[in-house]
Order: sequence, then C-alpha cells, then structure tokens
Amino acid sequence: MTAKGRPRTKIKKQLREGEEAGLNRHWRGLFLDYLAESSNVSESARKAGINPSRAYKVRREEPEFARQWLNALWEGYVHLEMEVLRRLRSGDQQTEAADKYDFANAIRLLNAHRDNAVRAQAEQRNVSAAEIRASIDRKVERIREKVRAEKQRAGSNP
Repeated sequence: MTAKGRPRTKIKKQLREGEEAGLNRHWRGLFLDYLAESSNVSESARKAGINPSRAYKVRREEPEFARQWLNALWEGYVHLEMEVLRRLRSGDQQTEAADKYDFANAIRLLNAHRDNAVRAQAEQRNVSAAEIRASIDRKVERIREKVRAEKQRAGSNP
C-alpha cells in the first residue's frame, strides 16, 4: 500500500524496459492527462516516461485507475468529436501540415471507440448504456450528414 492507501502494483523488470531512471511518482496523473488529450496509450506512456505495459498492468490490477483510464478515454472521445464539429462548422479542411483533414478516418475512430465512451459516460451520468449509445449514434450521424453536405458543396463549387 502507498501512503494514500492505494494498492501498490508490482511491476516486473520486463514491463519497465525503456522507462526513465527515477520514475516520476506522478506518472499516473501525467499518463491520464495525456491520454485524455490524445486517446493514444503509447504516446501517453512515452510522455509520462513509462513503458505502456506498466499502464496496462496497473489498469488490470487497480480498479480505480481503470475507472480513471475509461474517463480519460471518454474525454479524448469528446475532444475528437468537438474537433470534427469545429472543422466542419468553420470549413477548416487542412491540417497543420497542409494535408486535407481525414474526416472519414475521424468518424471511423469515433465509431470504433463508441462502446468505451458509452461505458464511461454511463458511469459518470448514471444512465443506461443504451441511452448513451443512442445519443452517440445520433451525434455521429449528424457529423456524417455535415461531411456529406460539405462534400456536396465542395463538388458544386469548381
């Protein structure tokens, strides 16, 4: 147990490979913050200075960390959803590297992570997963409709 009464998860040497010497004792918070921003476990682990295997092991062993992980993924899901909507509303079709923004891939990601997002939001709002899933399905369909409308507008303007 740690000073905060949290169980201490034993991490094997193999799961610590590539980690910085002198692990930051706040790695959990850093990891979860980065995960909420990016929804990318490997990148979040790298930025927190840990091996991704450590994060997965702790998630399996510590229910509270697993709950926080799910909430961070929900936050990341909302960030992506808002980014897609912002780009559609403002007509922002270009990435920072001047590439065309991949709306189809963004929508695929939203659909792929829908079930995790549903679980996290249902837990936070204390409503059924079916209600949340229906709400997300409606949002994704509205995004698809906006993408189709944007493509039609772009196609009619040579």
